[in-house]
Amino acid sequence: MDEGYRGLRLTNTMTRQKEAFRPLDWQDGAIADADRRVRMYVCGPTVYDYAHIGNARPIVVFDVLFRLLRHLYGADRVVYARNITDVDDKINERAARDFPELALNEAIARVTAGTAEQFHRDIAALGALPPTVEPRATEHIDAMRAMIDRLVARGNAYVADDHVLFHTPSMPDYGRLSRRSLDDMVAGARVEVASYKKDPTDFVLWKPSRDGQPGWPSPAGIDALGRPGWHIECSAMSEVHLGPVFDIHGGGLDLIFPHHENEIAQSRCAHGTEAMAQVWMHNGFVQVEGRKMAKSEGNFVTIHDLLESEVFGGRKWPGEVLRLALLKTHYREPIDFTVAKLEEAARELDRWARLSPSGSIDPAQADAAVLEALTDDLAVSEAFAAIHRAYDEGRAEAALAALQLLGLDPRRAADVGDDVHRRIDARLDLIKAKNWADADRIRDELAEEGILLKDGKDPATGERITTWELKR
Repeated sequence: MDEGYRGLRLTNTMTRQKEAFRPLDWQDGAIADADRRVRMYVCGPTVYDYAHIGNARPIVVFDVLFRLLRHLYGADRVVYARNITDVDDKINERAARDFPELALNEAIARVTAGTAEQFHRDIAALGALPPTVEPRATEHIDAMRAMIDRLVARGNAYVADDHVLFHTPSMPDYGRLSRRSLDDMVAGARVEVASYKKDPTDFVLWKPSRDGQPGWPSPAGIDALGRPGWHIECSAMSEVHLGPVFDIHGGGLDLIFPHHENEIAQSRCAHGTEAMAQVWMHNGFVQVEGRKMAKSEGNFVTIHDLLESEVFGGRKWPGEVLRLALLKTHYREPIDFTVAKLEEAARELDRWARLSPSGSIDPAQADAAVLEALTDDLAVSEAFAAIHRAYDEGRAEAALAALQLLGLDPRRAADVGDDVHRRIDARLDLIKAKNWADADRIRDELAEEGILLKDGKDPATGERITTWELKR
């Protein structure tokens, strides 16, 4: 029987092992082939401010996985849900601060609409495909209340002081994903200790709305307006759009505890299942210029800053360059995001753009070695090495098709601008005509603009080519 294996192996955070990936629908003989789907959920943004470069990494990583799954199983068979959290105390604070003249609900709507729109523009510049579905927390309050009611009825949650809390001791293997015991969690102090909790590790499913905060009718018989806790949102939204158990759940390493641990507890106990997701995947942390990114460090950069201003390295960076720089490090490893890495990515894209054919490329032409690397837990180092080999061997179509599978098209980058490329090409023509004076003039003009040219030969064709790098 076809179990849906397409050669893909993924590292599962739950088991700490690399495993052959077989979608759940293909393992269920009762599901007709035409109805089988691969289902993936990734935690999306909380829309209270611009997304920073750390937020960009899971967007890019799981966009590559989304593209690979579509390639392996068919575009119409992959359902990718990435949520938007538009209920959060940080949103309330930003709304009150930025729009004091408006009623709070109107101010919140203004903040979330504007921030979500900016997020979509920023990640589109990074080449991210839209997810299949993008659920918003405010549109799933009924599903959250229903899940909370089930947890109370099953004895996994209780009401206290107009809160509903999940009772972690009610789940014997709570902490399995993060591999933390309840004692370790208390000692780690990432839990809110409150007098109304039965256990210090219990966490909030629902809380009261006070002092004009937005609110909805509460579950569990509470006669007061309230709003959901953070963790219940993703459990409810994933259930609505992917079912109680689905194939892949992804996000950043920082979400393992408490967010993903609590999602698992809520979902498994509400549905009586052994798992919430078959595979858990997490990308590594992002540092900036060797330090943890923080406003106090002066190295906090948003995607919007990188694209539209000159705050990082003294210049704007095309989305294609940012995407390549984020992808060059394996998704599970930490990444040091630096100006030097961006410059290296820009040079690579520039070279690939010069060697790439024009016109459309069939994805089926992708270099086989690249596909083999990507199906091995997204092994990007091997994938990019194979792409370089393909270009060096004159197989530009196979190389470009592989880059497009990664969501990259060097022809889009235009990193030093079309005008600069035209001048570089004009200089090469002048060199062929032995017009050294005018060729040197173009070189000197570009040097004054901070672009240093390097002449060499294409290893595949032997033709003279010019690459460039920015003055440091």
